Amino acid sequence: MPHVVIVGLSHHTAPLDVREKIALSPGELPAALAHVRAQEGVREAVIVSTCNRSEIVAFTDTYHGGREVLEASLRSIAAERGRGQLPDEFLFSFEGPAAAKHLFRVAASIDSLIVGEPQVLGQVKEAWRVAAETHAMGPVLDRLFRHAVEVGKRVRTETEIGAYAVSVSFAAVELAKKIFGQLNGRAALIIGAGETGELTLKHLKAAGVTDLWVANRTMATAEALAAELGGRAIGLGDVPAALSRVDVVVSSTGAIDPVVRRAEVERAMKERKGRPLFLVDIAVPRDIEQACGEIYNVFLYDIDDLDQVVAGNRERREVEAERAGVIVGEETLRFEEWFSALDTVPTIVALKTRIEELREAEMARFMRKFEHLSEKDRALVEQFGEALANKILHGPMTQLRHVGAGERGIALAGALRYLFRLDEATDEEKSAPPRNRT
Repeated sequence: MPHVVIVGLSHHTAPLDVREKIALSPGELPAALAHVRAQEGVREAVIVSTCNRSEIVAFTDTYHGGREVLEASLRSIAAERGRGQLPDEFLFSFEGPAAAKHLFRVAASIDSLIVGEPQVLGQVKEAWRVAAETHAMGPVLDRLFRHAVEVGKRVRTETEIGAYAVSVSFAAVELAKKIFGQLNGRAALIIGAGETGELTLKHLKAAGVTDLWVANRTMATAEALAAELGGRAIGLGDVPAALSRVDVVVSSTGAIDPVVRRAEVERAMKERKGRPLFLVDIAVPRDIEQACGEIYNVFLYDIDDLDQVVAGNRERREVEAERAGVIVGEETLRFEEWFSALDTVPTIVALKTRIEELREAEMARFMRKFEHLSEKDRALVEQFGEALANKILHGPMTQLRHVGAGERGIALAGALRYLFRLDEATDEEKSAPPRNRT
């Protein structure tokens, strides 16, 4: 039988400057897929390429030959893009059940740089879509990626792997929810339009904040970010006045002196008539005077507070990752059983067994209705049922034997297993006690 093979590199094995060599944009994927698919011995191919991983998932004639071809393809992709040589020491490979398990771990976000990140499942879906549209994928990898997406969804449903904030910006938003409940209709001010401020602003908008303010020393930078997210831009001098009109303030500037002082917050709280104000200071040195947290109904958190929240949540996600790993193991076994059954011989046996089960069940039902039949007549009916079942089986079994284990045989075997539900347990099997697996 041919093999499912994965060759690639990720944040686990390669530094950023190496990962950059073969990171592919969406526009570059079709040509790269065509290159891989054209290699000798490669029957199907999908490329998963993100900022943290570039992996070729392929269905190849052999494992060792397939691995070498895929490694050469990665080197070729790097060389063609003028990124220099790709050292072998950074590459990893998986084959068979281990390859399926690896892809399932990726889709379940267990293998991510940040365990539980939701984006990776979408990236797996996108790789699957592009391979289908470019006809680089066939029935085996289609089934594998369909299964991987199902695993990712099952992990999200049955565990809380993505429930705990593990970035400072997201932790700030989660804390705001604890104070205000839902953030729908709330107003937020970001002081500092850097990367952290931008990410926090996006999290706030996703959480339902509708009135977004951006303050920055450089007005043009504030205006650009505000325009991107549908907010308003103000200068740092306008921050004190804004404190009475917003509910959440996140400050992340490079200022040496505080940009929010106690006296300004006290004036704002009088105008707010006691409505809570949530202040998050993620700057070093700090942007908000520590004494602001002493004011009634003002909730002040700094970077150390958020780091403690994030550290605890990372530990929680690791626990959930263990639960997700059990699911991945179960689903890997399911795929392994399906893949093993693609050989035409097991499919022929399974089809014959299923037809025989149906014949026996219908025959028993028929005989109960015609108990008056003689033994001779019963034997004739039995013979008729057996002959009819054999006639039905003859065509499919002959065709499967004829095409063998090639690409067409795999496609036909997969179709038969789907149409006759050969991979589903019968009612009797479902009610039977579980078998011990060794």
